[in-house]
Amino acid sequence: MPEGPEIRRAADQLELALKGKVLLSVEFGLDSLVPLRERLLGSQVCAVKTQGKAMLTRFNNNLTLYTHNQLYGRWVVGAADINPATNRKLRVALRTKDSAALLYSASTIELLTDTQIEQHPFLSNLGPDVLHPSTDTERVLQQLNSTLFRKRRLGYLLTDQTCLAGLGNYLRCEALFVAKLHPTMRPIDCTDKQLERLSKSLLSLARQSYKTAGITNDMSHAKELMANGSTFEQARFYLFRRATLPCYQCGQTIEKVTHSGQTCYICRACQPEG
Repeated sequence: MPEGPEIRRAADQLELALKGKVLLSVEFGLDSLVPLRERLLGSQVCAVKTQGKAMLTRFNNNLTLYTHNQLYGRWVVGAADINPATNRKLRVALRTKDSAALLYSASTIELLTDTQIEQHPFLSNLGPDVLHPSTDTERVLQQLNSTLFRKRRLGYLLTDQTCLAGLGNYLRCEALFVAKLHPTMRPIDCTDKQLERLSKSLLSLARQSYKTAGITNDMSHAKELMANGSTFEQARFYLFRRATLPCYQCGQTIEKVTHSGQTCYICRACQPEG
């Protein structure tokens, strides 16, 4: 599933292609949304924002298109006549005179008023967005130390969007590794120094991933690996999807384990349990 950095990069593309331009064509691939297309025809996109993994496309008629890619959704941006050859189901098509944005395969799509956004059962309960400039280390620490979250295992907690929005499996695994914390640990089990290290790694890795299109590994090391023949995918992570390979920091074999029903990658030497 795309995580916060990937959704924010997609939003940047949409905003660049559509902002300030009149929508000449609107298509919806879900029957429930078809009657709403007339409400967007002739409108203009004012901004494309994100809240964690949710994308909010704002129009100048005070309506907002809320979309969530879930596991399979994908935006394609291009010229007005773009028509990719794909077996994916078209869910949304927004076209201007010279550009278009097409959403495929997503199932969560709603056209909302401001009041509906404020009262939305998912959007209104999202935690602080790890990519938002106002989310700092202190704010992350407040969430981790709150009575709602401090007794929950980090391996599960860090993908709960009500705690921190925008984190997913790869950011969770990478941040726990950098913070040297095992996924079975809880915030209440950690020292202040450990929690501060985790908070900093959550923010820095999410923001680095956004800037670099997905690299969470040490940047100098990632560049060195690629210069020596590694692919982008092979170089981008510290340990995510690197099971059976040696840890870059200690040499021990990376393991793929399951915690709270979720796959996680760990180095037992760098992340001792409890």
